[in-house]
Amino acid sequence: MRRQVEGSKAVAETVARCRPAVVAAYPISPQTHIVERLSELVTAGELDSCEYLMVESEFGALSACIGASAAGGRTYTATASQGLLFMAEALPNASGLGLPIVMTVANRAIGAPINIWNDHSDALSQRDAGWLQLFASSNQEAVDLHVQAFALAERLSLPVMVCMDGFVLTHAMEEIDIPEQDEVDAFLPEFRPRQWLDPDHPVTIGAMVGPDAFTEVKYLMAQRQLRALDTVDQVAAEFRGVFDRDSGGLLRPYRTEDADVVLVVMGSVWGTAADAVDQLRKDDIRAGVLGVTCYRPWPSGELHDALLGVPTVVVVNRALALGSGGVLGQDVRVTAPAGTEVREVVMGLGGRPVARSGLVDLVIDVLDGWEPAGVLDFRDLDEAVAHHELAKEEAQP
Repeated sequence: MRRQVEGSKAVAETVARCRPAVVAAYPISPQTHIVERLSELVTAGELDSCEYLMVESEFGALSACIGASAAGGRTYTATASQGLLFMAEALPNASGLGLPIVMTVANRAIGAPINIWNDHSDALSQRDAGWLQLFASSNQEAVDLHVQAFALAERLSLPVMVCMDGFVLTHAMEEIDIPEQDEVDAFLPEFRPRQWLDPDHPVTIGAMVGPDAFTEVKYLMAQRQLRALDTVDQVAAEFRGVFDRDSGGLLRPYRTEDADVVLVVMGSVWGTAADAVDQLRKDDIRAGVLGVTCYRPWPSGELHDALLGVPTVVVVNRALALGSGGVLGQDVRVTAPAGTEVREVVMGLGGRPVARSGLVDLVIDVLDGWEPAGVLDFRDLDEAVAHHELAKEEAQP
């Protein structure tokens, strides 16, 4: 049903309709409204047969989910920023054990300095933890991706992160079509765990693995991640058939077929970039945008094919690998077809707005021959402030 609702609350209501058996909650902005709304639904009896656990930390939240999932329950939690980092020890445990946990990450910058606003540094810092990572381009897609995430997690027996931009999406009020309970029930079957702890048939999980088998375990994990690419596309197609709207999948291209330059983006910037492309097209500038919905596993073949014949690609990085470059850009560089020039910029760190005008100017500058300063260019940098501070540092003995 379509209605005006905050993004966080729409996600919470959608998660409730997926009928989790356990929700482990610990508040941290900007995801707090999600678990608050789930608490209200449990208290009101609208989400019955659910154990709502108020835990002592984000590490406790994921640890509780690991235990609940291992016991055979459909399990959910949410976090952001430093909270995700606090979970870092447990994240590979969940994936290594093949537990189908679903978690919302309300993307927020990580410190220091402390910053509560949006970029992608939290989720991308955990890109190698073995979780599927899906990035929502809008609140409607955030809602839809959660339904798909439970289906993916349970088909693959792998944990899934649904990433939605903090505040930009989580706190935005807009008209969203929240799936009805009967629709979700028809799409998402009753949870049947692939493995669970049964007192009548005891097994050991999470045991130590030595050099004689560890490589093989990691090889199998890598293969399961790669096989997940087909399942992500398959689940998105099934969702489209049932709900009659296009959400999820691996990539979200827009006007890329004949483009001379394509912006590669993730998250809510996709909508701004699409508006910029429309404006550029009115001026006969052939631009396009390619949104990455599935960041892990990385859709290398699909992205390569999507960029075939594109002369220039500009990657908009919203997270840094300090000392190396942009995180998203590194994956694109490795994947792009031969003959496609890849340039990178940094924009929108710590909640700095990525405006349509800024993207329009970026495309025009690229087509006019602009070259980034080095491998990476901080496009929205206040150069006077930055250079002043660098000069002060250099002047110190």
